[in-house]
Order: sequence, then structure tokens, then C-alpha cells
Amino acid sequence: MSQEKTKGNAAREIEELIEVMAKLRGPGGCPWDREQDHQSLAGYLLQETYEVLDALEKGADGEICEELGDLLLQIVFHAQVARETGNFDFADICRGIKEKLIRRHPHVFGEGKVQDSAEVSKNWEAIKKEEKKTRKGMLTGVSRSQPALLEAEELQSRARTVGFDWPEVEGALEKVSEELQELKEAISSENGPTEEELGDLLFAVVNVGRFLNIDGELALRKTNSKFRRRFAFIESELKKQGKEPQESNLEEMDKIWEKSKEEPRE
Repeated sequence: MSQEKTKGNAAREIEELIEVMAKLRGPGGCPWDREQDHQSLAGYLLQETYEVLDALEKGADGEICEELGDLLLQIVFHAQVARETGNFDFADICRGIKEKLIRRHPHVFGEGKVQDSAEVSKNWEAIKKEEKKTRKGMLTGVSRSQPALLEAEELQSRARTVGFDWPEVEGALEKVSEELQELKEAISSENGPTEEELGDLLFAVVNVGRFLNIDGELALRKTNSKFRRRFAFIESELKKQGKEPQESNLEEMDKIWEKSKEEPRE
């Protein structure tokens, strides 16, 4: 399919989607849809984002397409809510991000030159800083509402742009060892460990992932999935013996856990 035909099909489908949402929100539309506002929709936006991540992890194209559609619905929904109050609409959203992409890629749409992706990232941050001159600090644009692992990685990436970072991953690894030792000492102390010590360790681990180009949030999600899979294997094996996990013990379950590592991943 040609690019022009694809562009035309996409424009038509988006226009029809916007019309459907307007009808759902309009007189005689859906009562539930008509009651929503930006705040009430916030949780659904986050939920759909995680469902897209889950689909990406599975790698099933059909599911990825469906979940991206659900996420797009949330954007169209917010756009319709704003359109009704006269603040902005879907076209404004598209125009804003289009202009931002062009502005932040002068090496593609202008006369700028770059050597590699690292220079692209550096230029991106420099242009962004110029755009946000009214902000008091370079970290103020990092959202506090995103998952903590993502926030940590973005904070570290922002700090790196001004040289506040180790030159190599070894420095980040040493920091992990340092924070782990501090947590051990806190556990052994009279007062015991605090959230701060554990938070420092997690922050340091995220930093190592950043050096290795591994997204901490996605890495942990995959480990969570692995834990689910292996623990389900424990439950299944115990069920074959007519037992529930609470009727077993750590030694028995640990042996089954090790056996689960030999099972092929679904």
C-alpha cells in the first residue's frame, strides 16, 4: 500500500473515530461517557498504557494493535472533553506534537548535523531546555505521577546531560554495592532499615540499567511475569499431589521452583 493511500485511510479512520466519540458524549449519547472528565479518566489512561506494555512484552501483533487502539481511545476521549470546553481539540494535539518533532529534529527537517544517536539526545535536551526557559530547574519537567522506576531513569538521564554522572558503568555498580552495604548495616542497627535506604538501593540499580540501555520498569515487569509463571508451576505441581501451597514448606516449594526453571516458557 502506498504512503499516500495509507495516509488517506488513517485520516479517514481518525475522523470517524472522533465523530463516534462526539456522538457518545453528545445529547442522546452514552450516560457514562457523558459523565467523564479529565480527572475521572486518568486511571483508565494509566491502565491502558500498562496493557500496551503487556502486549508488547508478549509480542503478539494483533494484541498490540488492539491495545494501542484502546490507548488511542483515551487520547480521543480527552480531546473531546477539552473540545467541549473550548480549550483544545484532537487537531491541536496533533499539531502540537508535529511541530515539536520538527523543532527537535533540525538534523532531519533543517540544516543541523549529527554524528550519532547520542548527539541526537544531547541536542533534544538542549532544544527542550530552550523551550522550557520559564521552568526554575531542569528536573521540574520530570513528571512525579509516572511509575517511580521510570521517574528515576528520567531524572538520571536529565542529570547526565550536564555531566552529573559516572563516565562508565563501573561507577554505577560500585554505588549499588555501597547502597546495599548501607541497607545491610541499617538492618543490623537498633533502629532498623528505612524506606530511604531501600529507595537509595533501587535508585542505584536503575542507574546501572540506564548505563546498559535496559529499562528498569520493563525489566521488572518481565521478572514479575517470570515469578508468576514459576509460582503457578509450584501450585500446579503441588496440586498433582493433592496439596495447596499453605500445606507445603519452603524446602519443598524451593525444589519445585528450581524444577520450573527447566520448563519451556509459554
